[in-house]
Amino acid sequence: MQLTRHEIVTGVLSTNRFHRSDKGVGRMPSRLWPAALAAILIGAACGGTPAPAASPTSGQAQNVGNVEFVSSQGTPANEGQKMNTQVLTGFNGHADFVSGPTAAQDIDKVTAEQKAGKGTIDVLALQHGDFTTLGASDALTDLTPLLQRLQKDRQFPQALIDYGKLGSTKQYYIPWLQATYMMAVNKKALQYLPKGYDVNNLSYDQVVTWGQDIQKATGERMFGLPAAPGTQASLIHRFLQGYAYPSYTGGEVTGFKSSQAVQMWQMLKRLWAVTNPQSTTYSQLQDPLLSGDVLYGWDHQARLQNAFQQQPDQFIAVPAPKGPKGLGYMSVAVGLAIPKTAPNKAGAEALIDYLTQPKNQIAAAAAIGFFPTVEGVKMTGSSAPAYLNTEAGVAAKYAANKNSVVALLPVGLGSTSDQFTLVYQDTFTRIILRNEDIQTVLGDEASKLQTLLNTAKAPCWPPDPPSTGTCQIK
Repeated sequence: MQLTRHEIVTGVLSTNRFHRSDKGVGRMPSRLWPAALAAILIGAACGGTPAPAASPTSGQAQNVGNVEFVSSQGTPANEGQKMNTQVLTGFNGHADFVSGPTAAQDIDKVTAEQKAGKGTIDVLALQHGDFTTLGASDALTDLTPLLQRLQKDRQFPQALIDYGKLGSTKQYYIPWLQATYMMAVNKKALQYLPKGYDVNNLSYDQVVTWGQDIQKATGERMFGLPAAPGTQASLIHRFLQGYAYPSYTGGEVTGFKSSQAVQMWQMLKRLWAVTNPQSTTYSQLQDPLLSGDVLYGWDHQARLQNAFQQQPDQFIAVPAPKGPKGLGYMSVAVGLAIPKTAPNKAGAEALIDYLTQPKNQIAAAAAIGFFPTVEGVKMTGSSAPAYLNTEAGVAAKYAANKNSVVALLPVGLGSTSDQFTLVYQDTFTRIILRNEDIQTVLGDEASKLQTLLNTAKAPCWPPDPPSTGTCQIK
């Protein structure tokens, strides 16, 4: 898929260890970030004018030594191996890629090393919302000089640069990768799609009806959700935070126990009735899709890629369903930062330079199933896997939908982010798996959620309305 620059800019957005031998002036208001990121996401997904070949900085002209690279992304073993064998092999140093266990634990480690005055992490890759606590505690190096050097031969979208300032005049991280979530559909399921339904524009109720028709015809529950428990397992919490809740309440947090949320959970109970019960063992949906245990379902694009890659003629990628408030979907922005306690800052800068060179952007995107951020990097043609172009089509549909409700990953939670995740997972377990009363559970879990927000002093983030002070559940 090819889009004009105008179409891109005016779019709407959306532990394994592997070894190898002050307020900004004129910055973009935070409420405009989702729309800007959506345009960026579709631009990266669909490509543009080829980017110029980047030349290494002087720091890469000689061996830069050992560089400890810690990432909250690339946690599955195969992704870490690809980072090692397909991405980092050309780096002029010894990059030690460490993925996981969770962003909260990475934050805790950097914070502890900051207090100790001595660190072990050189480069830190986290999602945007996970950086805010470290930025507020002054634990990150100002990368403005590095960004200025990088921009001599590559360009990043201005919105992502602004994003990396974390509301200050300093550049706390350099944009690296981005992604979204979607549904994968086995073409065998299309024969059961009710007449008049558009597979690219389904509502949640229609997804339920479709599953009911499949069950009547086959006797099987064939919808799939990655619902394995634990903060390092599945992404069911992202389904709730970025898809179901925004589609029904218009937000992630403030409407957690609202009447619209009750309606959403009632729908999810109906959806679960047509969902393969083995979904509670699925950490990634691509495997049950390939085995035929499910015919259609939702997951992160990186956790669907094997289905699109191994059987491209059998699976199609379609947008997530819509709800009463619109098409809720989540945008993921990942950046690269250098802690102030990094033992090898020169090597860290060289690695960030390396990872943001166009050819390595493509390699990393292919390795862990994301899209690049450097402008002009094309993810089409022989230089990139075909499945990324398949997934790019969904990013385009999200951007083109006038009723999109774009959700950001949780922002400002710091070390409480794992507990925040558990609230959504526990709510799912209690309502869907244990069949507890919806309103009772929402009341209980909302209290826990508010306590975590109070502890982190986290203001509301999109798509919830802006707050004065800590975000409050209604």
